[in-house]
Amino acid sequence: MKQDANALAARSGLSLAPAACPIVELRRYTLHPGQRDVLIDVFERHLIESQNEVGMEVLAHYRDLDDPDAFVWFRGFADMASRGKSLPAFYCDGEAWHTHRAVANATMIDSDDVLLLREALPGSGFGAATQPRAPVGAQAMPSALAIVTTYSFAAPVDEAFLDFFDLTIAPAARLAGAKVLAAYAAEHSANNFPRLPVREGENVFVWVAGFGSQAEFERHQRALADSPHWRDEVQPKLSQWLSGPPAVRRLVPAARSLVRD
Repeated sequence: MKQDANALAARSGLSLAPAACPIVELRRYTLHPGQRDVLIDVFERHLIESQNEVGMEVLAHYRDLDDPDAFVWFRGFADMASRGKSLPAFYCDGEAWHTHRAVANATMIDSDDVLLLREALPGSGFGAATQPRAPVGAQAMPSALAIVTTYSFAAPVDEAFLDFFDLTIAPAARLAGAKVLAAYAAEHSANNFPRLPVREGENVFVWVAGFGSQAEFERHQRALADSPHWRDEVQPKLSQWLSGPPAVRRLVPAARSLVRD
């Protein structure tokens, strides 16, 4: 039976705070060896506020714990129309990008691994910030950890899977110690800024869980492994939905990430 999306989000514990960014890009860059801190320094000094000023939000940016040459970030938009205006305003007309793009681009091998996403349910994206962004020069919080899990499907994500995530996966993850921060599904609108490619035609669901430390995450993993409900019921049913193994990334928020827990 069809259920109200706000009610689903409320039951799962996903944020119902007014979301300024229902549309997001999940961007993963492959960098030249040893260049990640160079890119993060340029990014945090020059390429955050300058994006915000033209109508988009740098929501979260991370170091990948399992790949020293990967930089991962989420950029948000009010809707697809604003994306089509904000990106050219930054990349074509913006002074900050024209000034710093040579240094930023020199760190990168590939910047085309991009998923265009939308909130899976109203309010299920990253909620409104509960604290201001850290100032330039702030030090990173090495203990915090974000786990970004990507599920792939043969067909677009449907209401049945959203219900399954909401009523089964998210509660089980929280019971095992995870903080469910956000959930997104593929946005299938045409890329309205083709200068920046995205992975079009993919049917994905992405969710983000937060942990206070690696030790907390390990306890979470053990709790799931020890749970008969997760092992015997949730995992088999989830596997039937997916077209391949989930992609799981362990990420550490950079110092000025708006999402830090």
